[in-house]
Amino acid sequence: MNSDIVINTKWTGNPAEQEELLTREWLVTNGLGGYASGTVSGVPTRRFHSLLTAALCAPQGRFVMLNQLSELVRFPDGSSQKIGGIELVGGALDLHGMSSLREFRLESGLPVWRYELAGHVIEKSILMPYMTNTVHVGYRLVSGTGPVRLKLRVAVHFRRHDASLVEGLPLDSYDLKASTGRIEIQGFSMPPLRLYVDGENPAFTIEAKRLSDILYRIEKQRGYEAQGNLWSPGYFRVDLAVGKDVTLIASSESWESILALSPAAIFQAELERRRCLLAAARPELSKGLAKQLVLAADQFIIAPVERIAETAHVCETGGDVRTVIAGYHWFTDWGRDTMISLEGLTLTTGRQIEAGHILRTFAHHLRDGLIPNLFPEGESEGVYYTADATLWFFHALSRYIQITGDRGLLKELLPKLLDIIDHHIRGTRFGIHCDPADGLLIQGDPRYALTWMDAKLGDWIVTPRRGKAVEINALWYNALRLMEKWTQEENLSSDATEIAKHADITQLSFNQRFWNAGTGHLYDVVDGENGVNDPACRPNQVFALSLSHPVLDQAHWPSVFQAIKNRLLTPVGLRTLSPDHPDYKAIYHGDLRARDASYHQGTVWPWLLGPYTDAWLRVYPEQRKDVRDFLDKLLEGHLHEACIGSVSEVFDAEGLFAPRGCIAQAWSVAEILRVWVKVAENQTSG
Repeated sequence: MNSDIVINTKWTGNPAEQEELLTREWLVTNGLGGYASGTVSGVPTRRFHSLLTAALCAPQGRFVMLNQLSELVRFPDGSSQKIGGIELVGGALDLHGMSSLREFRLESGLPVWRYELAGHVIEKSILMPYMTNTVHVGYRLVSGTGPVRLKLRVAVHFRRHDASLVEGLPLDSYDLKASTGRIEIQGFSMPPLRLYVDGENPAFTIEAKRLSDILYRIEKQRGYEAQGNLWSPGYFRVDLAVGKDVTLIASSESWESILALSPAAIFQAELERRRCLLAAARPELSKGLAKQLVLAADQFIIAPVERIAETAHVCETGGDVRTVIAGYHWFTDWGRDTMISLEGLTLTTGRQIEAGHILRTFAHHLRDGLIPNLFPEGESEGVYYTADATLWFFHALSRYIQITGDRGLLKELLPKLLDIIDHHIRGTRFGIHCDPADGLLIQGDPRYALTWMDAKLGDWIVTPRRGKAVEINALWYNALRLMEKWTQEENLSSDATEIAKHADITQLSFNQRFWNAGTGHLYDVVDGENGVNDPACRPNQVFALSLSHPVLDQAHWPSVFQAIKNRLLTPVGLRTLSPDHPDYKAIYHGDLRARDASYHQGTVWPWLLGPYTDAWLRVYPEQRKDVRDFLDKLLEGHLHEACIGSVSEVFDAEGLFAPRGCIAQAWSVAEILRVWVKVAENQTSG
């Protein structure tokens, strides 16, 4: 195995070290949307932290099933020591494992802890077998006089993973079945949680107890219910000796599935799967931290098990359903995020077949010229309030065709693509239509935020952007030019001629309407609220020069790029608003209202480094080494913090640029991965 990231965790009691152990997190996924996640310290700090969050069929969605294990090691001399930790309401923070934790590392992307305990070295690891709702927690005695005795207390609270800590199954309503070292914990209308220990002399002791007043500190910081309780049916005990590994298996699958292969065989199969992922990826990604991004990308590509009817329909036609989880822990699959992420997650990593499945999956859900904005948790039908996801679909399809040469998919989808163009010209839902006066795309519905700047709390839309938004029209022009080319290639000359006329009008109007000579950059929205043009300097204008068919006149490229660089660029991404704007917020923190108020009002988004890099290389192609140095510095600094080995959703706009939001975000990983390869290609060709 390869140690991709290694973190020395020897704790001296320094408060800064303690904070790092509590804020550094890990993530393991199963290809279904399920996951295991926690902190390096072992202290759960989020309601989403668990050892098994299973992806169940609709209407259940993702459910927390195994919350945590309390782990105790008993030595031959009768002494014992706990590993892990917990925080209780009232400020009692118990880091009982930190004094013995010496190292945390990712091996082939999987988390491994190394403890030194009373002359013994014990390693703990976690993996989820691919495409199953199962977790393996492994223990290995690396050195020391054994055997030692492990005591593993199981603690649960079945609830949907995004539910409040006070929701879910009451703690007095579980049924327990125990036989021959196996146990089943049954909750109402839920598949049972099945557990057993593979090792020397395992046994389970029934000793039910309630674990009360657990504090989840990040939930408190984010303004949510932060106190929870767990129920424990008892504990496993097992001997751990050198050369004889122990694995606790927890699963919502059948016993036949769970016991089909040994833990050792499953571990080797997962390692081989990961080796194949790395081998299939672009050769530029075979070394260093970029290799870790390939493994991070794998976490977002899933088969959505809850959409049974769709899966059955697609499988009948010889296909397969694939989609992209937008971010862990709380996002589902979003159309916009998926289309932006498609190239980085799949096409740079050699997963072209899955890219085709993803495009077909979203095309299957096309309604009134729109692909879904998102699929809500536990539901099989999407919701459609988005003005840009469908336009990103054209971009994703274009990249797919260019890289794979798959003209068959284009022919299959061409009628739907023509229907999308027709709906946008004539008008479709949410006020999305082409203005006949200037050919620009206009959108707006007072109930929704339709662009990617979509923060909304109740009736309050933080950045409404109703009107003609700059990136919507850059995407619209790009889609028209792509359709012009595709219809020409498929000998649909009348369609190509008509589409070309629309593209010409759009390009002319865009440059007349969006260029702001007084500021040297583009208006963010024209014909906005009360007919006003919005002169705010936002990153949305970058798409006017970054897409395959840039709508902005080349004469304005340097001015617009410099405005973005000087006012929005940070070491971790682009600010969403210039600091000189009265609505600018420097910190993304606090309760939901405070966070939504800053979400797109200054907060930095790393995914924007993708289009920013495209624009950078388009305007200054000779600066590719500067681009590579910038990206390398970001990876070296960030992949060792927050979610180790992945890229966060957002960052503060100033100060230390603290990572915030989701700990692992699909388009953050995808866009950095994509442009990292692009820069490496340029260096090779240069």
